[in-house]
Amino acid sequence: MRRFLIACALLCPCAPLLAAPPSRVVATYAVSKAGIRIVTMNETFVRQGDHYTLESVSQAVGLLALIKAETIRVNSAGLVTSNGLQPVTYASKRKVDEDRNASADFDWEKHRITLTDRSGRRTEPLPAGTQDRLSAMYQLMFLPLQDMKILKFFMTNGSKVDDYTFEIKHGQSVTVPVGTFKAVYLATLPEKNASRTEIWAAAEHSNFPYKMVVTEPDGGQFTQELTHIEFTP
Repeated sequence: MRRFLIACALLCPCAPLLAAPPSRVVATYAVSKAGIRIVTMNETFVRQGDHYTLESVSQAVGLLALIKAETIRVNSAGLVTSNGLQPVTYASKRKVDEDRNASADFDWEKHRITLTDRSGRRTEPLPAGTQDRLSAMYQLMFLPLQDMKILKFFMTNGSKVDDYTFEIKHGQSVTVPVGTFKAVYLATLPEKNASRTEIWAAAEHSNFPYKMVVTEPDGGQFTQELTHIEFTP
């Protein structure tokens, strides 16, 4: 479940903001594997002035819920800057596997990040533009993806900070349960023995991510599709 939830941490420190991203977004995703729905994700993004809050609640459904009725609650909060979202706190909490809980505290003045998980608490260097696993998806709304071909970024899941590179293709389309839309397509570069992430961001709707597919090294795929969306200007 963790792999498809990490999505992407996407920020270009020098990129200008797009015009007025929504002040509130309510979204629901269905996550499936091999065509079988296994998770429902409900997310809420709120931007008030120069602050934002984000919450994502994922619940196992169907056969997965019978095996493990897991609920994952993820929260991110921070500032809205000239470069988009700048997380200050992040936390991922599980109802069942509590030992997999993780959090991150961002100290942008000292360029340090404090990570907390089952291995303990430690402080590491904080790369410029780092997003957390949740804010990364919503950072897409603040980036001029239509003018970009490559996107490099850092992202934390509360346990570590990783760097990623995405290729961007324009003039694409995406079909999800809420309809068919013009899209910007982002995909990680192929790496041996590594998962590959593909994202379709709706160009018509503030580059909000409408679909994501994660392909594992063994060929297994997780698909995340938008089933409900509400935008507030």
